[in-house]
Amino acid sequence: MLFGILAGVAWALETITLGAALSMTPFVSTAQAVLLAPFVGTFLHDVCSALWACLYNGVRGRLPDTLRALKTRSGRFVALAAVIGGPVGMTGYVLAVANMGASVGAVASAVFPAIGAVLACIFLKEKMRWYRWIFLLLSLLGVYCLSRSPDLSIRNIGLGVLGALMCAFGWGIEAVVIAKCVQDDAVTHEAALQIRQTTSALVYGAVILPLMKGWGFAVSLFRGTGRLLPVIALASLFATASYLFYYRAISRIGAAKSMALDSTYCAWAVIFSILFLGRKELLSPVTLLCTAAVLCFGVLAAADFRELFGRKKQKTNPERVKNFSEKT
Repeated sequence: MLFGILAGVAWALETITLGAALSMTPFVSTAQAVLLAPFVGTFLHDVCSALWACLYNGVRGRLPDTLRALKTRSGRFVALAAVIGGPVGMTGYVLAVANMGASVGAVASAVFPAIGAVLACIFLKEKMRWYRWIFLLLSLLGVYCLSRSPDLSIRNIGLGVLGALMCAFGWGIEAVVIAKCVQDDAVTHEAALQIRQTTSALVYGAVILPLMKGWGFAVSLFRGTGRLLPVIALASLFATASYLFYYRAISRIGAAKSMALDSTYCAWAVIFSILFLGRKELLSPVTLLCTAAVLCFGVLAAADFRELFGRKKQKTNPERVKNFSEKT
């Protein structure tokens, strides 16, 4: 559980840093730059994260594990999850942050644990109790109320909400697939991270940017953009740490619990925005109430009360045990 919470803290730091990068001049200088910012920003973010993961695994001598994992069926499914969580989920996340701000974008995209619980119910046949559906709807209602808060200046609410939904579904599907894959002993959480970030960066570079005609803009960012690239590299470092903690938590306590703990990043993002960026408008009662609602209801929608509080032990019938033993 500590790994899950640390994943949330690290991702909140990534959110603040990435939000600062997206507000720099190269990404807001022209209408084309604003359009391409989520795609180019995500591409550079995932490239840097893949390099950080490669450095981490190289120092620890784990790069051969990644190659072995790729040869397995589970490793290939991790690559598939990377396409869903990266080009879909991460683009949506950057779109939400760019159009609603770091703190609001983080809160809006934090409904992915609830979405993940629904997907686990559908694809992994996990039962979802009636009260979890109610908490899911309340969480989504909190996101809507937060986005409509009069105390916040939001650039484009439509694109922001669209990005949050892309993020929630992309990350929810990714978590469910990863949870299944890391049960394979051949796929460690370090190897899963390396496959995930490398695949996402390759798909962006080979498919997304050519379709968006964004390679020219991406290359231009390497010329005279000052602190932009170092800030993106720092954001990707926080993201790499967050994914390491997150995948380790998934491998130990499962997807639903890990997603619920990781979703605390939205609360940490609001706190860090107030402390580091001086965003005093986030101290308004409406914003704080909606933030608490999204966080609490999102976690409750991913939780199972019977598992949290334990089930009442049933008394064992000695006669049934004896009959079963004789039959066996």
